[in-house]
Formats: sequence, C-alpha cells, structure tokens
Amino acid sequence: QLQLVESGGGLVQPGGSLRLSCAASGFTLDSYAIGWFRQAPGKEREGVGFTGRSGFRTIYADSVKGRFTISRDNAKNTVYLQMNSLKPEDTAIYYCAAASVGLCVVRDSYDYWGQGAQVTVSS
Repeated sequence: QLQLVESGGGLVQPGGSLRLSCAASGFTLDSYAIGWFRQAPGKEREGVGFTGRSGFRTIYADSVKGRFTISRDNAKNTVYLQMNSLKPEDTAIYYCAAASVGLCVVRDSYDYWGQGAQVTVSS
C-alpha cells in the first residue's frame, strides 16, 4: 500500500519551532518531488514549500520564506519541514504530497497525499 504519513505536529507558542516529518511506505521518495501544503479552517489548501527529487531546488511561499525549510533524507525515505519563528497564522493542518512529474507548485499535480498533521500556534 502506497502511503505518506506525517508526524511531529502539535501545539507551540508563537516564536517557537516544530519539525514535521513525512515518511513514505510502499514507494521510494527519491523518484518524487515533494510538496508541503496547509489548510486552515475555512480556507483553501495552500502550498507552503516544494522540493525536487534531489532536494537541491526548493520553492517557498512568501508567507514562510526565511522561516520554513524543507529537507529530505532519501536513505530514510523521509522528508522534513522545519518550521521556525512560528506565528498564530501558521495554524493549520499540514500535508505532505508526492508528485511524479517533478518539482511543481500545482496542487492537482500531486499523486499521493498524507493524512495531515495539526499544527497550532497559540500562547
């Protein structure tokens, strides 16, 4: 069974940090570009950051640039989203997704999706 599983979400105070993990099973992530998306209550799912198969090229949304970092460990079949200087507006369910077409920012181009991890930023 092909699946992505996120972990590492939780409650954090403003200014704090969290690291989300996205582990793949049933397929190898090094054949896929990875995107991180988030969806806040009442809002559409939006792209947060994207990385190509090798991890050398990344794209970030303006809202998280300089605060969030994507990395991948293909040996562990896992991708990470390091989130620093978190703000209340970062509160959302975060999803990782895998795309066979390569690095892209188009949500509908992603083939596999994780179940989501809740991130809440609040004092």
